[in-house]
Amino acid sequence: MFRFLTAGESHGKGLSVIVEGIPSGVELSEEYIDRDMARRQVGYGRGGRMLIETDHAEILSGVRHGLTIGSPISMWIANKDWVAGKDPHGVPWQDVMNVRPTEASFETITKLRPGHADTVGAAKYMQADARNILERSSARESAARVAAGSAARRFLEDLGVSIHGRVVALGGVAAEEGTTFDWNLLEEAPYHVDRPNGSKMAAVRCSDPKAASRMIEIIDAARESGDSLGGTIEVVAEGLPIGLGSHIQWDRKLSTRLAAAIMSINAVKGVEFGAGFRQSSLWGSQVHDVIAPLDSWGHNTDGSISRPWPRRTNNSGGLEGGMTTGEPLVIRAVVKPIATLINGLETVDLVTGARIDKAHYERSDITFVPTCAVIGEAMAAIVLAEAVLEKFGGDHIDETVRNWRSYVSTVGPRSMTDHRS
Repeated sequence: MFRFLTAGESHGKGLSVIVEGIPSGVELSEEYIDRDMARRQVGYGRGGRMLIETDHAEILSGVRHGLTIGSPISMWIANKDWVAGKDPHGVPWQDVMNVRPTEASFETITKLRPGHADTVGAAKYMQADARNILERSSARESAARVAAGSAARRFLEDLGVSIHGRVVALGGVAAEEGTTFDWNLLEEAPYHVDRPNGSKMAAVRCSDPKAASRMIEIIDAARESGDSLGGTIEVVAEGLPIGLGSHIQWDRKLSTRLAAAIMSINAVKGVEFGAGFRQSSLWGSQVHDVIAPLDSWGHNTDGSISRPWPRRTNNSGGLEGGMTTGEPLVIRAVVKPIATLINGLETVDLVTGARIDKAHYERSDITFVPTCAVIGEAMAAIVLAEAVLEKFGGDHIDETVRNWRSYVSTVGPRSMTDHRS
């Protein structure tokens, strides 16, 4: 079983995460995880918080001499803002977020933000200060998820699985479809006003250079207007075998679990696989992925089949019946604009219910769609690691790899494998 649990508040001392289930023998380092932590912080349109934090995941347990040992992996991500930062009214965060009773004076947050968890959370948990809700519902929590997802990604890499994420639309600007590109281009030094020669594609994690430039212009316009922007992300996983997940029960379908994981990301309002919602306007003959005949299948150097049952198209996004097909897994998610606006919307007061001209504003992003692509990678990695371990098990990574290879050798045409019908 693979599972993880996070804890911590946005402006508290830090975030903690426990990851359980990764077999022993997997190479894992803080440096590896920190690369993903840094990728999460990059993105044109991010707010001032990213200028303060330099996220570092300190491994506290579960790794010895660079290798996992099979026990739970615990990590700690300190919040630099806690050390010297202050709230919007100049009160140190160490007073505002102190776990002990304090005599410090600070303002409560009662100007509810439409679209945020403030209102519902305060009502549900009977709070008179919305900070008790927003501190945990903040996207800051996603730093812990990315750390967990990075550990899952490292495990999957030993099995030949790669996961990438990009932005396919932002602020009404869509990337050109159907073009090939190098994922590494999205990892270059990103463009910024202080780095004009940086990559605009990397700045917004968009593989279309023309669309990337336009996205940056739209972000600048939204910042000038005191508004925020949403968009669409895409996560692609390659190297998966046929048959992860199951059609047997609804909750064992991999599509069910992936959709839930991606939907759990802050501001995500919709998920699709492959051709997704476009399929509603197409005929069946235009949608379903034709299976290529045996004489066109690829082979490994030893003559074995490299990928059985390949498809001529991938409209299914690598999933049929809740199981992987062996084609690339393609997930897309719609991300709504951030609920915290510089030019806040009309709202009401949490305590009195009276009308207020503008909702509460706290340092925030104009958009975090590029960041969502990285978080999406992490959540996909977590679900896929869980599915792999369910299917192949293994207390040591060598055992998992051995079981994986044994299974893959049996999933070709029935006449070519030793099986029972």
